[in-house]
Amino acid sequence: MKLSRIAAAVTTAALAPVVLISSPAFAVGPDASVAGNPPAPTVPDRVAPDRVVPDQAAPDQAAPGQADEDRKAILAIIADPMASGRMKEAGHNAIAAGPAAMREFIETEQFEIRRVDYRIHVIRLLNGAGPGLEGGIMKLLGGNATLAQLRHFYEVTQHELRDDDNEVDISRLIGTAGPGVKEAAKKALKGTPADRIAFLKTGRYLAQASDDRVELARIDEAWDGPILSEAISKLLRGTATPAQLREFLEKTQHDLRDQDNRVTIAKIIDGGGPELVKAGRAALAGTAADRVAFLATGRHEAGARDKKAQQENDKNQNGQGQNHNGNQNQNNSGNGSHPGTDTKPGTGKPNAGTNAGNTAVTAQGGNGSPLAGTGAGDAVLIAGGAGTSLVAGAGLLLAARMRRAGSAG
Repeated sequence: MKLSRIAAAVTTAALAPVVLISSPAFAVGPDASVAGNPPAPTVPDRVAPDRVVPDQAAPDQAAPGQADEDRKAILAIIADPMASGRMKEAGHNAIAAGPAAMREFIETEQFEIRRVDYRIHVIRLLNGAGPGLEGGIMKLLGGNATLAQLRHFYEVTQHELRDDDNEVDISRLIGTAGPGVKEAAKKALKGTPADRIAFLKTGRYLAQASDDRVELARIDEAWDGPILSEAISKLLRGTATPAQLREFLEKTQHDLRDQDNRVTIAKIIDGGGPELVKAGRAALAGTAADRVAFLATGRHEAGARDKKAQQENDKNQNGQGQNHNGNQNQNNSGNGSHPGTDTKPGTGKPNAGTNAGNTAVTAQGGNGSPLAGTGAGDAVLIAGGAGTSLVAGAGLLLAARMRRAGSAG
């Protein structure tokens, strides 16, 4: 070997450690790979128990910042006034269970709970709902409505349907209410949905109170009973509320009317006929409608029956008096005459060819013997009897004279 080659090899061996120590690959550490080859998987050094390598998070654990955000989001959800008891309970359980449970609650569970809650809210709208709103609710719940559909119905559609029902109710009031209510109702129909709500809630009652006062004054003018009239005057002079005025018209006035009717019926039957008294007492013992009917028609019908009965009674009494006088006259004219003959006045002779019939009634005394006749008829009969006796005596005298004459010859 030549001397120059030996010198070069020695020089290279001497410089090699210096070059290796000063190179970047050596500076990384003893585990660094040779330049040009891919890096091996990094093995973590042993660390103290409280030290966590940033790249090596614990399994099933989100980053600390995300967990804090999820916790705040859940607390806001359960603090919402619309949150149900079920939503609040599920939110607290998710927070207690850790980051993964909180993430599950936010991404999935809360929406299913909201859907059930909105269905419950919509069902509760049926209480007091008008026909339009009720129909909309039944149609929505009849299908498999999504959370978005339920929420839109609750927040928007229900108010539209309520306003439609309110318009129908107000229109009906216009057809039956007084002038004050009609005017206020027409104004509400031309306004906003809020105007219609306000009218149905308070406006209609204020307008009704004005109409009620007018109606009470009209009733007082037309009614004669003292009890009702006094109560109306007292009510109108005071500070009655709309509710008190309405209650008086719908209930109290009828009670007071009935009290006045009772007093009137008692006055009518006082000293009345038997039929009127009977009908009046039945009305007093019956219902308020019975008393109204008695005053309207019953008393007149009962009075007519009493009048008819009185007329029949008077007729019967007059007939009995006439029969009594006729019997007396027949008895007086029939004494001393023979049945079946008619005697000419002043002659005592029977009227040939006539027959009075068996119409005379002979009055009898208490012992069954004929009563003595009195009057001019008896005088005529006496005179006739006397004349007959004179004629018979003259005949007897003539016969005696003829017998004496014959004996002398």
